Amino acid sequence: MGTLKDLLTADLRAAMKARDELRTSTLRMALAAVGVAEVAGAAKRDLTDDEVLAVLAKEAKKRREAAMAYAEAGRGELAGKERAEGEILAGYLPAQLTDAELADLVAAALAAGGFAEMRQMGPAMRAAQAAVAGRAEGARVAAEVRRQLSG
Repeated sequence: MGTLKDLLTADLRAAMKARDELRTSTLRMALAAVGVAEVAGAAKRDLTDDEVLAVLAKEAKKRREAAMAYAEAGRGELAGKERAEGEILAGYLPAQLTDAELADLVAAALAAGGFAEMRQMGPAMRAAQAAVAGRAEGARVAAEVRRQLSG
């Protein structure tokens, strides 16, 4: 199929042909964010699929946070648009782990690293994040690590 960026570009073309304005604007925004990430640093480079996934996850998180802010401010229409954009982006992200799967992965990572105390939170989080590999939000991972380390 090619890279994830190629898939985004192909889906953008299809959305443009179908005159799907929401999907078109969302994919344009996602590709723009990928482009910004490609030129960040000393020289332009092509991102790997994992790096593109990280950019998409960051953009999806922005949409969730914006939707919550709009909803709290009583701006239901804008909140709905942000949620819809987030759902489109979520279609390109790996499936999120359930709470039970997350607990199992964190437990395995903590056991493998020999982490058992709260003062080992930093290294424990690095090991847990590596095990989870972007399939759960950092806040969920941190909460689970904290829960298991405290006891």
